[in-house]
Amino acid sequence: MNYFKTGLLIAAITALFLGVGFLIGGTGGMLIALVIAVAMNGFAYWNSDKMVLRMYGAREVTIAEAPTLVTLVKDLSGRAGLPMPKVYIMENAQPNAFATGRNPEHAAIAVTSGLLTLLSTEELAGVLSHELAHVKNHDTLTMTVTATIAGAIGMLANFAFFFGGNRNRGGIIGTLAVMIIAPLAAMLVQMAISRTREYSADHAGSEICGNPDWLASALQKLESGARGIENVPAERNPASASLFIINPLHGHRGDSLFSTHPSTANRVQRLKELALSAVQGRQGAYRPPSDRYTRLSDRMPARKGSTPYTDDKGGPSRRKGPWG
Repeated sequence: MNYFKTGLLIAAITALFLGVGFLIGGTGGMLIALVIAVAMNGFAYWNSDKMVLRMYGAREVTIAEAPTLVTLVKDLSGRAGLPMPKVYIMENAQPNAFATGRNPEHAAIAVTSGLLTLLSTEELAGVLSHELAHVKNHDTLTMTVTATIAGAIGMLANFAFFFGGNRNRGGIIGTLAVMIIAPLAAMLVQMAISRTREYSADHAGSEICGNPDWLASALQKLESGARGIENVPAERNPASASLFIINPLHGHRGDSLFSTHPSTANRVQRLKELALSAVQGRQGAYRPPSDRYTRLSDRMPARKGSTPYTDDKGGPSRRKGPWG
């Protein structure tokens, strides 16, 4: 079903390309748009995950650099029956996370430094389970390709302006329709799919970690934290907003036609209902390895050239993380 939805999505966006090309240059313009669409769809399939990670300055980390994070991903991947994805950290104060990759064998999970400092280990497990659910459902391919092509449609529609209204089929009216309707249609498709996949990943993620309350608590913290901190790369590339677990853009509203994410209140309510159901008992709650990583320096991986956290006496810090 996920592959079928992906095919329909790509077909719909390709149709938008063709429509814009036809209005700009007739049959010749439509053929040019078709070639561009095929090339971009192929490029997005193989490279869009790398583009997104590079866009947000994500760096891959190992278990030696981020033991808690990588261990959680490894343990939860095993519970989900998935291959171990690559793990990335984005140096960004806004607490957020996303998963990407064309399939589970080529998946990656990226979290911000702000998320690592805000959440407890149990809440982090809930977020990672949510992202692994996206990987398992192949949502990563769907939304990464969608984000790439939606942004491209916006650029193609803008090109219509430079061809001149009278030279386009439909004149100025046709040009305005292309510039407004095509990006709007792509955005609506992207947002509708994004809202649906978030609910699905919340449910599946709760099954992976075994405790819906962990994700519910994390979502409430993330929404509050994201609201007060700007995510500059996301603001510059709004087509990628749907990839994140919480909407990284400012000025967004809750459940609406133009929202990339369901309202957090609605998501939390559904998770609370799951907590009262049999979901929690299917595998048993996951036990995060918080007792193995008590130092803040274990929680936050040091970058090259930096020094470990130290206490007031100059020795290694023994401060515990926010989980206790």
